[in-house]
Amino acid sequence: MDEIDAAQKAERLFREGALASMRRPKTATRESLTHCVDCGEEIPEKRRLAVPNCCRCLGCQEEHERGDTWR
Repeated sequence: MDEIDAAQKAERLFREGALASMRRPKTATRESLTHCVDCGEEIPEKRRLAVPNCCRCLGCQEEHERGDTWR
């Protein structure tokens, strides 16, 4: 698999995940995670309260939104 195939696969998976989360009923919420799914660091309580259902620390979320997920 070359870089373009990998990028297309990552884009497809991200898009499918985003669409699935949009289709979920708004009443089916979960609590924010206490630790980041990417780096494992603790997510500050202030962020967890400000961003319900968050699963990443601020740094990892910014990287994720920029597409810097190729660790």
